[in-house]
Amino acid sequence: MKKYIIGLSIAAFTFVGCSDFLEEPVRGQQDLSEYFKNEDECAQQITGCYQSLFWDDWWQIQKFYLAGDMCTDDMWMGNTSQDPGEYKALAHYTGDTQTGGNCSQNFWQYRYKGILRCNVAIQRIPTVQFEDENLRKRYVAEAKFIRAYHYFDLVRNFGGIPLITELKMPSEIEGIKRTSLEESYAQIEKDLKEAITDLPRKGAYSSENLGRATQGAAQGLLAKVYLYQEKYDLAEAELDSLINIHKGEYKLLENFGDVWSIDYNNSDESLFEIQTNNDIAYNLGIRMPVVCGSRDDSGWAWGIPTSNLEKAFKDAGDDERLKWTIIKDGDIIPGDEGRGAYTISSVNHKSGRVTRKLYIPLAHRPSPYDASHIPLNYRILRYADILLMYAEVENALGKDENARKALNEVRTRAKLSEVGTEVTGITLRDAIRLERRLELALENNRLFDLRRWKGDDGKPLICSIMGKNGSFVKYNLEESTDQYEISNQKEASDKGITFTVPRDLLFPIPTSEITMSNGTIEQNPGY
Repeated sequence: MKKYIIGLSIAAFTFVGCSDFLEEPVRGQQDLSEYFKNEDECAQQITGCYQSLFWDDWWQIQKFYLAGDMCTDDMWMGNTSQDPGEYKALAHYTGDTQTGGNCSQNFWQYRYKGILRCNVAIQRIPTVQFEDENLRKRYVAEAKFIRAYHYFDLVRNFGGIPLITELKMPSEIEGIKRTSLEESYAQIEKDLKEAITDLPRKGAYSSENLGRATQGAAQGLLAKVYLYQEKYDLAEAELDSLINIHKGEYKLLENFGDVWSIDYNNSDESLFEIQTNNDIAYNLGIRMPVVCGSRDDSGWAWGIPTSNLEKAFKDAGDDERLKWTIIKDGDIIPGDEGRGAYTISSVNHKSGRVTRKLYIPLAHRPSPYDASHIPLNYRILRYADILLMYAEVENALGKDENARKALNEVRTRAKLSEVGTEVTGITLRDAIRLERRLELALENNRLFDLRRWKGDDGKPLICSIMGKNGSFVKYNLEESTDQYEISNQKEASDKGITFTVPRDLLFPIPTSEITMSNGTIEQNPGY
């Protein structure tokens, strides 16, 4: 970590534009002693904080988001015509600490680079004279929200992590250690609670500021942080506020197919999403649609859906969400029917499927297509997630009537029948869990849900899905009749058979970080 903290007190100030509110002029490198003298420079720093959510290409953050879903029953690595490289160590649970750590390396470093940008903003912006004191408070609150998100991303992947909340020089962090999981979460909670105080509600922003962090986004993220810790009473308060006190501010879109549509960026369902820009002069679009796309459609085929996920939709009778989540070889794509039958050749793909959520219709593709300027915002937190978290919390607190109401709101949008009053307790719990899988499929939620949910045996649910006796492994090796997956063993169907507890409940800390810390940062158990 020392390696890249050095010099970032300068490098953190070179920014480029993003969505409307992030279209700031590019500045040269600045020294801290010459910076933060006016409101414009503070705005520029906040621009850099937002930019650090995804940075400027797929390999810093987007790659690792895909790797997370690859570690579940929802997604294969996918591409069977190229070497999977570092993906395999994580996705197939090989236990290779060096390679797995390398896969984690960029994500770890770029999250900390983003944290540094936020630390500088939080520390220096309060020293600048503003005409509008509320604007200064808002900027700091935005930086705290983004810092909390960065730390949450690190904690749910690696466990307790080194906490740095100020601008530090290398000598000041020498010997730094990982904090406990509880201490790490306490800092995230603190940032979000302070951000809630000074962030405006969504409706208070002008159109050019749409997409900034809001009070509702901070409440929703705080609720998720509480839920991950099983602090159900605290999560309930935040979720109840969003659903009832903020009533009308957020709502489900009428059609599920619009949720991830490029035409519905920053919709009524959105609490927070990473903003994008299609200006070829900047690298602030998203490249994940290319990375996940069919190799027969200019894509790379990394991160493609499993037949097990498709079966979950079919078993639930969920045709509506299935067609907007998975494209299968030979399908006519909803929303892009004019292009004809879609091709996903079996020789190049483990599964003859790609994700519809990230698919870009031909009419919306920028030129060149294979570049980081596709203007599809990446959805981080949406109202359906809020409703399903609320359903989970209310069920855990024994308030099944409230849980069913929230669950049924999501099911109704998916054109499914309502869950009746006879569904209670553990049966309702399992129905909510299934709904999260179907509603939020391929959105970087499944792995964390499987790690945090407990089975009836008290173990993390992922333990009953992965491992030699896991349901996903048995499905692929003994039950599946899917010819795409069975015939193409360039990616082996035994994914997950070497899953081990406690090792695979977290990802490995990058070995380079342990080396640079001279061993004060310790590796996760089992690696």
